[in-house]
Amino acid sequence: MKRLAALLLLVLFAISGRAAELPSAAPFFALTLPAIDGPAVALGSLKGKPLLVNFWARWCAPCRQEIPDLAALQARYRGRGLLVVGIAVEDADKLEQLREFGRAYEMNYTSLIGGSEASIELMKALGNSKAGLPFSVLIDRDGRIRSSELGAMDQAEMEEAVRPIL
Repeated sequence: MKRLAALLLLVLFAISGRAAELPSAAPFFALTLPAIDGPAVALGSLKGKPLLVNFWARWCAPCRQEIPDLAALQARYRGRGLLVVGIAVEDADKLEQLREFGRAYEMNYTSLIGGSEASIELMKALGNSKAGLPFSVLIDRDGRIRSSELGAMDQAEMEEAVRPIL
């Protein structure tokens, strides 16, 4: 019985330790970023919605590969409140190229410009110490980061990642 209690405590400690390792989403919600098409978005206004935040760049081949799956995910789960937010790790002087890219890739989700340096700092604050791309963060309705993924995800991985926040 003592062994079982000790084992349960160990498991609970391990689970709570993993949750404590996830960074805060506060740096994300503190920003206002320009949109690729439309007005700037105060990210604090997105709190209360399940979010898949995806950092990407036009020059990133794995990013381009996952964009159609992100668009499909947005279309499939929009009715359940999911909001996919793409943050371009590029500067605002590339606005026209980003607009053309968004149209060509049929990006049907919120697409923002994070700026090269600012996006890298935000990614690091959200748990991507390597600042690699693509990088996705899943934020629940309570504004907490539930998980993150460095590298491209396929459709099945995206589906699995968003289920817990819907």
